[in-house]
Amino acid sequence: MKVGLIRCLQTEDMCPSVTCIKNMKEKKGAFEGIEEDIELVGVNTCGGCPGKKIIPRVKKMIYIGADTIVLGSCLKYGSPIDFPCPYFEEIRSLIEKKFDKVRLIDWTH
Repeated sequence: MKVGLIRCLQTEDMCPSVTCIKNMKEKKGAFEGIEEDIELVGVNTCGGCPGKKIIPRVKKMIYIGADTIVLGSCLKYGSPIDFPCPYFEEIRSLIEKKFDKVRLIDWTH
């Protein structure tokens, strides 16, 4: 599995993605039960509200080899700022519609 990690722009200055990356490496959280090797090919943000750069950034992740797009828990659950992305469902839906051949995991921890 080759992963492109997308995270919230608002949490970028507080969170270095350590827990997301650790869970990938240790196959915990959303990665529990995945038997194949996990390679992180890139990390980027959504581009800011309302996920205005999500499509070109996912496209770039796929271009550099990602077969799986992972949306960080900062988007879905709001960690570490306790403010889930109000556009999360829309972002997830856009990715699913535009990139139907890519695997999508919508949280990490």
